[in-house]
Amino acid sequence: MSGARLEVTDVCTGCGACVRACPFSAITVVDGRALVGGACTLCGACVDVCPVGALVLHRPPPSRTEPGSYRDVWALAEIAGDGTLRAVSLELLTKGRELADALGERLHSVVLGHGVEPHVGTLAGHGADVVHLVDHPELATYDTDVFSTVLVGLVGRYHPSVLLVPATPLGRDLAPRVATVLGVGLTADCTDLSIRDGMLLQTRPAFGGNIMVDIVTPDHRPQMATVRPNVFSVAEPVPGRGAEVVREEVTIPPGLRRAHVIERAVAAVGSALALEEADIIVSGGRGACRDGALDLIAELADALGAALGCSRAVVEMGMMPKVHQVGQSGRTVSPR
Repeated sequence: MSGARLEVTDVCTGCGACVRACPFSAITVVDGRALVGGACTLCGACVDVCPVGALVLHRPPPSRTEPGSYRDVWALAEIAGDGTLRAVSLELLTKGRELADALGERLHSVVLGHGVEPHVGTLAGHGADVVHLVDHPELATYDTDVFSTVLVGLVGRYHPSVLLVPATPLGRDLAPRVATVLGVGLTADCTDLSIRDGMLLQTRPAFGGNIMVDIVTPDHRPQMATVRPNVFSVAEPVPGRGAEVVREEVTIPPGLRRAHVIERAVAAVGSALALEEADIIVSGGRGACRDGALDLIAELADALGAALGCSRAVVEMGMMPKVHQVGQSGRTVSPR
């Protein structure tokens, strides 16, 4: 953010806690006092760990950003718990390629995780000109503090004009945190994106889906949006297409992660796990709640190897869990 700065006050003891906490190795201790270098991205990680409160991050009220100093379209690639690339990542690249071409700029893919380099070829083949790899053991499992600190740092270093994030549970948690720290706006759950007069036109439903609203962010950069899965098609990959690979070096101290996962369990919800990526869905509404019709629908789904869906009315009647709900207030699907 223009005008933001990190101040080291006179109470600094030179203990080095900030040095260990800085993800981008921007702080050193010289003559018993912390010294902030040019690599600082103003992420604030050092402020949180300083035991004496010697570091102060000054963020002035958001002011108009000079758009010319920001360029290129960035799309966050999301890695699933099993290490695979979520399909929505490729959907964002397909749309991002279209936006970048309209702007005459480059398309960047950003991957945060551990052991993620095998995905470079896929991302390049689907349109990425540059792939930023942030590979670190601490990124193997999602954490709001860790992921947001790293992503804010990258934005501060490269100044992208557009930042697209999947509207998945991970993205819906991450994007607002990043937007708040950067002091920019965020349009959530977009169903369409385009370029108008050099700005990102962000389209999303409003009033329960009764109208569609177009939103622009003229004064601040990056222009941020989360995008619903399954609203954009995935273009065919270009065999052999390459991309510039930037391996980002970050240092993530254990203290940055305030929450620790003790145990992870997956609820048995049957075919609902595959609902958003299913080729075939058998779905029932209120009329199927009589005379055991829902059981017949479930049998049909099983026979077809299909995912089982339902309307909001079925969920509200307590006949099926929310995870099966398809539609505007449920899951966005794109079956064959």
